[in-house]
Amino acid sequence: MNHEATRATVAGLHAELVHYGLVVWTAGNVSGRVPGEDLFVIKPSGVSYDELTPENMVVCDLDGNLVEGAHAPSSDTAAHAYVYREMPEVGGVVHTHSTYASAWAARGEAVPCVLTAMADEFGGEIPVGPFALIGDDSIGQGVVQTLKGHRSPAVLMQNHGVFTIGKDPKAAVKAAVMCEDVARTVHVSRQLGTPLPIGPAHVDRLYDRYQNVYGQRSPR
Repeated sequence: MNHEATRATVAGLHAELVHYGLVVWTAGNVSGRVPGEDLFVIKPSGVSYDELTPENMVVCDLDGNLVEGAHAPSSDTAAHAYVYREMPEVGGVVHTHSTYASAWAARGEAVPCVLTAMADEFGGEIPVGPFALIGDDSIGQGVVQTLKGHRSPAVLMQNHGVFTIGKDPKAAVKAAVMCEDVARTVHVSRQLGTPLPIGPAHVDRLYDRYQNVYGQRSPR
């Protein structure tokens, strides 16, 4: 049942990537860890978004080997698997080539923390990870190397695109949506002049409030 629920969740979240304009054609992917098991669900390789269903999602082990499914897994599977192996707290991983965030990645430039929304969600700048080729777990190594010990759930992999992590697949998708949103706004701001940085103490306070106070909380 865990597999079925995770397949349904991951399949449905791919529609959010399309809804927010983060992907084109068959590029990009969402994956989700199967609760209680050393497995994750990921998008099949080269299948268009309008053809994705819970049934054609694939299940892999944490070495990236296919466990269940009739399709070959995403070409980014090894990267996702590495993140899950090395960061057990991560329950979801997303990859996109969203336009504005990927433009920053093409320059190898971090998005500076000049918006309160960035302080809230990312706790500082959105960092840049190293250049790595697709095909093995090199990209995953770069993601982990960059995000371990960093408050940002998003990394701009140089010359490539965006990888985000979250406690579950939905949180990772939210991080990808917010990453593109702030990358676009900061880009526009730089056309008008020099964006003003937010001081570290203010960033800390904003991050703490958003992560621990904002929104609805369960009564204690």
